[in-house]
Amino acid sequence: MSKPYDPSAEGAQMSFQDRMSYSDYLHLEKVLEAQSPLSSAHDEMLFIIQHQTSELWMKLALHEIGAAIASIRADRLEPSFKMLTRVARIFEQLNNAWDVLRTMTPSEYTEFRGSLGQSSGFQSWQYRAIEFTAGNRNLAMLRPHAHQPELSGRLEAILSQPSLYDEAILLLSRNGFDVGPDALRTDWRETRVESEEVLAAWQAIYLDPQRYWMFYELAEKLVDFEDYFRRWRFNHVTTVERIIGMKRGTGGTSGASYLRKMLEVELFPELWKVRTRL
Repeated sequence: MSKPYDPSAEGAQMSFQDRMSYSDYLHLEKVLEAQSPLSSAHDEMLFIIQHQTSELWMKLALHEIGAAIASIRADRLEPSFKMLTRVARIFEQLNNAWDVLRTMTPSEYTEFRGSLGQSSGFQSWQYRAIEFTAGNRNLAMLRPHAHQPELSGRLEAILSQPSLYDEAILLLSRNGFDVGPDALRTDWRETRVESEEVLAAWQAIYLDPQRYWMFYELAEKLVDFEDYFRRWRFNHVTTVERIIGMKRGTGGTSGASYLRKMLEVELFPELWKVRTRL
């Protein structure tokens, strides 16, 4: 019988008395102790971890979108392509998380739903930050965060700057495309109004991709992002209907009915409408 393999024989570090370990680097003691179920229900741990990991992925998405915005603003499009591709993959990962949550049945959820009080994913400030950063600037959605001045301040800071889509449109303007009133916008807090000029600019790009390859590639990266974002929203609706049917959400929304309304929101409207024009 062969002796058990000893990694230290090949140089693997086995003692971490005065060294930084994997757990130290990742602060795993904080991450793994952050789950505090409020009931004895078996599935509450699933519910907590699914939402906590989703928030971690959203944190990374915000990191990448912010960097993409800075790259576009600096006319450095190649790095933004990588960042936006990563954001799309993050939302693919978020989509997969719904598959795990859907293993929980309505009967299992009712065992701990009452423990949630009025807490709800509707109140996720990072999700709101993603919407605001991408361009959906519904100011009514600031209200659920008014009781936390620090978070409200972060969201207001996002609203004071051009969104991801605003920066894409300003890029077109800097490169000679007529984008109409968008070229002169200074109030970034409000959701912009769709523009025939912006639609025509994207149409010109899609009609001659070889000439405008960089802008064409940016457009497709944005569409990729919204494609996966829409799938995430759709899977959210499906999961909610599967588990609570048409009940109201814990945060007071109409539940699945509210989420279905969100399916109609377009982050980059002209990029979807241009397909009909071609």
